[in-house]
Amino acid sequence: MDENPRIVIRRITRDGRTGAPEESLFRAGGGGGRLLTYLFLVPVFIVMAVLGIFFFTAFLALFAVAAGGLAFRIWWLRRKLQKSGQAAEGDYVVIEDAEIVEERVDKTKGRQGQ
Repeated sequence: MDENPRIVIRRITRDGRTGAPEESLFRAGGGGGRLLTYLFLVPVFIVMAVLGIFFFTAFLALFAVAAGGLAFRIWWLRRKLQKSGQAAEGDYVVIEDAEIVEERVDKTKGRQGQ
């Protein structure tokens, strides 16, 4: 015996003209119902696929613009940070050979010592 009993409910309606069960209209005898279903669903699926592609493309374009804007902002901040780092160091020139042209003596030191 099955541990999980299932209840199967099946609805059978009869066609008013023929008295045949409605199931037979959708299966072998009157396949018009299935054909109408396919004729309706195929265009619906095509429209849904086109709309899906359209919205995916729009989302992808928005994502690309946002990613480009973020990349530009990061590049701008890195550039600004590098420029501020160079300004903090200052510009200098290394002088290798220098000559002393004149030597000055501090006058206040000379007076205090006397």
